[in-house]
Amino acid sequence: DEELKQYMEDKFSQIQKDCEKLRFVSGGLQKDSQQKQKAIEMLFQSLEKLEKKKADKQDMLAAIDVKADKAALGSKVDCSRFEENMGQLDERFHELQSEISGQKQHWNKVQQQFSNEMDEKLDRLELKAFRKRLEESWNRNMEDLEKRMTDDSAAGTKKQLPVPFTCLSCDRMVTMQVPGQ
Repeated sequence: DEELKQYMEDKFSQIQKDCEKLRFVSGGLQKDSQQKQKAIEMLFQSLEKLEKKKADKQDMLAAIDVKADKAALGSKVDCSRFEENMGQLDERFHELQSEISGQKQHWNKVQQQFSNEMDEKLDRLELKAFRKRLEESWNRNMEDLEKRMTDDSAAGTKKQLPVPFTCLSCDRMVTMQVPGQ
């Protein structure tokens, strides 16, 4: 019984250590995830701003035909610079998408590892036997306590009086014999 108890205590302490490690790792993952989520939100806000500012192609072509000639427009809008900026934005979106998918894969891997570790650490049959012993011990202790509570049928209890006694009026020490001693 002592060996089994020690074995179970060792198992539980190892499980607690493993849980602490996993809690630490999951905390780090959550912080990373929050940071990446903030970056994603910032990119979406930038994208929304760009979508608000971008002009509809049909409207732009109509406005070009009405208001300006194409040669003057070509000198004001640098197409190569625009394409370069859009290319950089597209690259950044692809990088973020790959980071998000990598983070998701890593999170799934950690969850699977945690699940496997828990399945390996907890032997269901050992836990059932340990739980049964604990319940039996608890029930025995509760019965003993109830017996002690019901067996005590005294009319009163002895109380130890504080020593030394002092007189209430003059604070002088008084020696007094306590009955029953």
